[in-house]
Amino acid sequence: MELEDQWWKGQLAADIYRALRYKELKLPSFKGQSPQLNLRRYFADLIAIVSNRFRLCPTARHLAVYLLDLFMDRYDVTVQQLHMVSLSCLLLASKFEEREDRVPKLETLNNLGCMSSMNLVLTKQGLLHMELLLLETFQWNLYLPTAAHFTDYYLSIAVHEGDLHDGWPMTCLEKTKLYMAKYVDYFLEVSLQDHVFLCFAPSLVAAACVAASRLILHLSPTWPPRLQRLTGYTWENLIPCTEKLLIAHDSDVKEANKQKCQQPNQQQQQQGQTVYHTSAQYLNRTNAQYPQQAPQPVTAPNHLPASYLSHSTANGPQSINTQTISTSLEPKSNIPNRAFQVSMHYTCTAPCFDR
Repeated sequence: MELEDQWWKGQLAADIYRALRYKELKLPSFKGQSPQLNLRRYFADLIAIVSNRFRLCPTARHLAVYLLDLFMDRYDVTVQQLHMVSLSCLLLASKFEEREDRVPKLETLNNLGCMSSMNLVLTKQGLLHMELLLLETFQWNLYLPTAAHFTDYYLSIAVHEGDLHDGWPMTCLEKTKLYMAKYVDYFLEVSLQDHVFLCFAPSLVAAACVAASRLILHLSPTWPPRLQRLTGYTWENLIPCTEKLLIAHDSDVKEANKQKCQQPNQQQQQQGQTVYHTSAQYLNRTNAQYPQQAPQPVTAPNHLPASYLSHSTANGPQSINTQTISTSLEPKSNIPNRAFQVSMHYTCTAPCFDR
């Protein structure tokens, strides 16, 4: 979007925020009816990895995944075409959110190692056709707010010197703000990986990321009046989304602990030495000021955790955890014949993505 850098600190911050909230009300609905919904996580990872490779801003990454979600929701596309669609969504989003000199170039994209592993070569004509198809699908409107568009505005007051840590005054406000920003970024990526978060408004997801981060950091009150006034959401509004985020965090902590314990066990077997296990460290923390374990949310046992992005965890790629939602399938449109073959039904497994 054509917004100034750090717009949330300017005089027009409140006006821009109101405009984003108004635009949020007009977002297209997501029905979750794509036959390729089980492959969504794979292509969200692809977008995230490529965007990180080019150091694109979070809003470009989140917009790209949202464009992909809406496109998959409307069309039945083959896996090979979805690779092209995903990268075209990322290019469009970067052109909309980034400066021109930061938009990935075709030659650089084709030189990426992951492109050869996918046996994929992008052409200028193919990208132009796909970008045009995407623009026509969205009626040339890419002004689509995502959770990433709201978090910086919320972070501006997410931590205050009057907050308490474990019931005591904070000893280092700036360090707490740093941890808050890291955790909010983590939860943002969690929300990107699971289509279930599309059931919530983007501004609510962003607010839930802040609330979940305050819970993890043991800040009280959990949802102070200043955040309720700024976001317009009460704690009761945030509970369903926050619970899903905390379940994902708890799952990541357990997986990290499991992998960390397995490594010393292997060394112990090889060297015959006694090894003492330590808890997993998250977000490259160098300080043990904050507890590692997340509060246990009260949730139904059938909730499945979202998985944190594999490129962001220190323990390597996580296995793809797919979900489906039951919904009545409406008739789906075929993609207009623009040099892309469309099949109405197919079954296949996405190739292993070389991270």
